[in-house]
Amino acid sequence: MALVVAQEVPTSSSMAVPHGPAGVGKARHRMRDQLRTGGLSEAVIDDAVLILSELLSNACKHGRPLGDALAGDGDVRAAWRVDSRGRLVVEVTDGGGPTRPAPMTPSVTAHGGRGLNIITALADDWGVRDDARGEVTVWVVVHEDARVPRARDRRDTLAARVATPTGPELTDLDFTDAFDDLD
Repeated sequence: MALVVAQEVPTSSSMAVPHGPAGVGKARHRMRDQLRTGGLSEAVIDDAVLILSELLSNACKHGRPLGDALAGDGDVRAAWRVDSRGRLVVEVTDGGGPTRPAPMTPSVTAHGGRGLNIITALADDWGVRDDARGEVTVWVVVHEDARVPRARDRRDTLAARVATPTGPELTDLDFTDAFDDLD
């Protein structure tokens, strides 16, 4: 006699996304729809969708497509799931690249380089996993208790978590002096 134990099936999905900007919107919409169906809060979903966008953008900019495809011709893989511990995990896998994913400190005028800093601010944890085929997966734990009602509402908003530095080093700034030479 077999004993069958009923378990909740975690929300999960995996999809091939074109290596380039074309598939990012489709992946975001699919994720949003599936996580809503899974009953996650809008705040958790919003964070997950932004994280997915950043991961896919980085994979297409810095990584190769999976397999032997040329840049722009192949795919990368996006996946998300609520695991058995209730954690929402997002992963993006590409064919590897010349550099390792690492947060940067871009200049104020830089047009990029903030993606992993955004992910660090939004996520509970993240990291990078390599495999023997040269594929690189960046994984992110978006929220430790994604299924708890209003779980993310207990955390501060992104604006509050990414605070502007304060202290004596900022009190002596007078930006009007910077424009004196322009007259």
